[in-house]
Amino acid sequence: QVQPVESGGGLVQAGGSLRLSCAASKIIVTFNSMGWYRQTPGNQRETVAAIFRGGSTNYADSVKGRFTISRDNAKNTVYLQMNSLKPEDTAVYYCAVETATGYKYWGQGTQVTVSS
Repeated sequence: QVQPVESGGGLVQAGGSLRLSCAASKIIVTFNSMGWYRQTPGNQRETVAAIFRGGSTNYADSVKGRFTISRDNAKNTVYLQMNSLKPEDTAVYYCAVETATGYKYWGQGTQVTVSS
């Protein structure tokens, strides 16, 4: 199983919090980055947050100050803590692991729905 496995999506009211998890296969020994992306129907997939091999992170402007990406190296797992959720955060969230060669492994996606 090389495909990352996401969990933690669901339905939450506006202002609430969710934490997404993404477990990457230990077959992927080294990686350039692990990141979270989201997509709504009819729109392109957009980057939400990424964490790089050295530990640096970046975020989409729309989630700065509300979302936090973190990584547990021992578990090969990346997390996305989402606070102060807004209805516009509703989307399918995907995890991706980019290997040292630049190839991306994508998870199957997890639905996040924020009600107003």
